[in-house]
This record gives sequence, structure tokens and C-alpha cells, in this order.
Amino acid sequence: MKFRIDHDYHIHSFLSGCSRDPQQNPERILQYAEENGFRDVCLTDHAWDAAVAGANEVYARQSLSHIRRALPLPQSDTVRFHFGCETDMNKDCVIGMSVQALRTLDFLVVPTTHLHLTGFTIDPQDDAVERRAKLYVRRFEALLRADFPQNKVGIAHLTCGHIAPGGRALQVIDLVPDDVFRTLFSKTAQKGYGVELNMPAVYASDAELASALRPYRIAKACGCRFYMGSDAHHPDKFSEMPERFRALAELLDLEESDKFRPFG
Repeated sequence: MKFRIDHDYHIHSFLSGCSRDPQQNPERILQYAEENGFRDVCLTDHAWDAAVAGANEVYARQSLSHIRRALPLPQSDTVRFHFGCETDMNKDCVIGMSVQALRTLDFLVVPTTHLHLTGFTIDPQDDAVERRAKLYVRRFEALLRADFPQNKVGIAHLTCGHIAPGGRALQVIDLVPDDVFRTLFSKTAQKGYGVELNMPAVYASDAELASALRPYRIAKACGCRFYMGSDAHHPDKFSEMPERFRALAELLDLEESDKFRPFG
């Protein structure tokens, strides 16, 4: 059976500092899910567990108690609305969430590719694409060493532009060999972590698609499971997501058996 577009597991509200959009609220997110026939949707505002040292000034203000202001989430007869968060990883590969805190959440999204936060996730001297490629692998490996439970963690936007500003992200991806990706994704499958899909494939050239889809095709061959995550910070992004999700599922020839199911 073909992969059904029935969920979005990575969405922010106005409580995320990079949103602060009052229109991006749980009620509007639930409306988006209902309008598109989704079965599951997850709120994943940015947060850093206060019990974990290493946050920057911005994340220090985005505690778990801060994002819990969204609770209780609005309910629906057709959509299951889950409460999670997106944490980060600093330049020392410290992940901003403890296992104990994760037990209080439905889901955790972790980006290994936030290499745009100079001074927090990357040092200024590490700007070259060759160095960024090494950091890309190092950070991915650090997440795979974390002792998080299966089926509760998603690896966010592995091919996003944050990898390298100035349109260099795919150059970084191209520097990671197939065998390294196979090792990373084989471990991802063993850990039971989900792989997020949200790249704008409908706008990409053939050359860009070849580079951007290579990691995901390797991930599929290694037995990884996939989920859709819009990473939406504002309501105007919602309208484009179903088409984007469908394009990715078709390009990767995904089946329902390839779906990551953190909520059963």
C-alpha cells in the first residue's frame, strides 16, 4: 500500500522564539490537520531541558515549562494532537534533552543540521564545506549514541539549508560518502529513530534532487522509517505542505511499511 499522507510530526507555535506569530496557535494547527485529513499531528516547539547544561541565551529562555503553556491541546474527533518538542545540539554535541524529561513528552525532534548558529552549534573557523561535512557526520553520530527510547525520536531535516548558508548545503551532503551514510542509517534503523521528510522537492532541479534524495534513498535501503514534518512556524506554510509531502513520498516510492509510527 502506498504511503498515506496522514500526519505532520514537526510543527511550531507562537511559543517558539523563531515564530512568535499569534496566528500560529494550537487551534490553527488542529484546523490544518482536520482540513487535510491527518490522523496525527504533533506540536514541537523549541525547548531545552533546564537540567542539561550547555544552552545558549535563546534556548535558556525556551524551557519545557515555557512550551507547556500550550497545554491542554485542543481536541478533535478525527485528529490525535500530540505534545512534543524540538531540542537542539550545541557545538560540543550536547543534546538539550534528558531521558527523564523525554518521558514527559510524546515525541522529540532533534536536528543534527543546525549549523547556522555560529558560536552555539558551530565555531566561526569551521565554515568551510569540508569541515561542515565532518561536523554533519559527527553530530549525527552523537545523536545515535544517545540513550533515547525507540519510536520516540525523529531526526529532523537532514538536507536543510541550515547545513551551510549561501546555498552550500548540498555541497556538504555531496561530501559525505555513501558508505558513511549507510553506517549512519543502519544505526538509525537499529535505534528505531524516525527520519523526517520535508524538503521542497517540487521546487528543486534534477541535479538538486539527485543530491538531496541520495541520503534518504540510502536510509530506505537500510530499513529506516520515515515521517512527514512541515517545520511550519506560520500558518501560510500549511497550504503547500500536502503537495510537498506527496511529492517526497512518490520520489522515494514509499509504502505504508516505510512509515515511522511513534503513536501506533
